[in-house]
Amino acid sequence: MMIKKVDHIGIAVKSILEALPFYTEILNLPLIGMEEVASEKLKVAFLDAGNIKLELLEPIAADSAVAKFIEKRGEGIHHVAFGVESIQERIEEIRTKGIKMIHDIPKTGAGGALVAFMHPKSTGSVLFELCEKKGLREQNGGHL
Repeated sequence: MMIKKVDHIGIAVKSILEALPFYTEILNLPLIGMEEVASEKLKVAFLDAGNIKLELLEPIAADSAVAKFIEKRGEGIHHVAFGVESIQERIEEIRTKGIKMIHDIPKTGAGGALVAFMHPKSTGSVLFELCEKKGLREQNGGHL
């Protein structure tokens, strides 16, 4: 599997507005932007941490996956996202190696990226995301 880099780390928070001062004022990380991902019932804030982004995830509905995560485990690291090319091929490759996917077909995530998650029961209890950002790849001469 061709993993280009760790693209971002997703961090589940109850409130982006309450969490942001720690990241922007204490850690001095620039806020890149915020958006709502209605399909996932989330608000997302992106922070620039140098060679990686942090993605704060705030649930906007009690039945969202992140709300359930916070209810069960509390706030904290939710997932690690790997930047990949040809995400559908990576999904097929991973499945042939016995890894269960949460998404067999990529869906559109934050920033318009194509995303798919591996099931944590297949990955040592860590939620990993595959993330293909076509716009970034095209802007960087074919590299993520």
